[in-house]
Order: sequence, then C-alpha cells, then structure tokens
Amino acid sequence: MSDLDSQVPYWDAAAATKTFTHPLHLPWLDGVSTHAAILDYGCGYGRIMEELQQRGFDNLTGVDASPGMISRARRLHPTMRFAALDAPPASPYPDAGFDAVLLFAVLTCIPGNEAQHRLIAELTRVLKPGGILYISDLLLQDDERNRDRYDRHVDHYGSYGVFETADGAICRHHAREWFATLLPGFRTIDTRTITVLTMNGHESTGIQILARKSESA
Repeated sequence: MSDLDSQVPYWDAAAATKTFTHPLHLPWLDGVSTHAAILDYGCGYGRIMEELQQRGFDNLTGVDASPGMISRARRLHPTMRFAALDAPPASPYPDAGFDAVLLFAVLTCIPGNEAQHRLIAELTRVLKPGGILYISDLLLQDDERNRDRYDRHVDHYGSYGVFETADGAICRHHAREWFATLLPGFRTIDTRTITVLTMNGHESTGIQILARKSESA
C-alpha cells in the first residue's frame, strides 16, 4: 500500500475546509526546553505549532505532504517555518537534528503496514538519541458504522481497520497492540486514551503515546 504522498490530491482539495482536533497534552512536554528543536511531521495548517508557540517554544518546524495544507499554514502563520515534502516520508533534515517529533493524526492517513514502518524509520533518523516522539492517532472503533466499513473494505485493502470515507479519503484505525510493533526502537513513557472529533465530525476514540528513542540508536 502507498505512502503518505498517495493521497496528496485529496488533502490539497480538503486543505481549505478541514478542521483537526487532536489535543496537545502539554504536561508531556514539561521536560522539553522551550528552545528544543521540534518537528511537527504532518503539520497540516499549523494548529499544533501555533499552540506550541503560544506556550513559548521557539524552534519549531512543520512539514506536510500536502502543498495545499502548507499554503494554508503559511497564510495563517506567516512567521513560522513550514515546508512541503517532495518525496514523503523522506524529509530534508539531517540525522539526529530534532529533540522531539510530533505525529498527530498522520498514521491514520497511511493505510499500509510497510508504509507506516518507513515513516517511523525516517522519524527515528531525524530524532536525536533520547529524543521524544509524541503520537496522536485513532483506535479501532466499536460502533456499528465503523465495524461495517471495516468489514466492507478489508478484502480490498487486506487489513482490518482500513476504510474509505464518503468524501474520498483512505484512512486507517489501529489496534492498540499495533503501536508496540511499530516502535521497536522506542521506550514508551506514557499513553492516554482520548475522545476526539474526526475531520468529518464523528466522535471517535483515540490514543496518544509518548515514547523516547533509545540512547544507543
């Protein structure tokens, strides 16, 4: 299954209208210097970066596969640093260049296992040893609407939890145990279960994970 760039036309078209709601749990960043280099990977229109800036963080970089999202981010936050990715998941940054990476509602946009592993490998590369990775994403839902669409699409996509939205996105919801498989080079510090509104306005159960890259990686 394709990487993050496979749905760029969808996200470019949606850039002007979608609203993202995954909350930033600021206590998880209490130990992070306000001068730390932070990468918001899949930054969308810069919502999380704006919140971080308001809290005093001053070394922020946002990247997204969608040029449309980056254009919106630059209009909303003209003084911030944003870049569109040419060939995601690859980024133009050096090895071990960031103290922290945020990955908010990005894995849900990447349906394939191998593609998700490629993304995590890239984020591992740009994180300093001992750096933190803060993931916020969506779990498998128990309601009838979601179970029905998981069942309808499982044969086509080969993975339970992958589905197509009514407006044309391909998304993925995750089993909790998948994240341990995805993060072998990290030690989980904390997890939270959250309730969020999806970009199409449906209340859903999500998960947030704070993990630390191995010092020897």
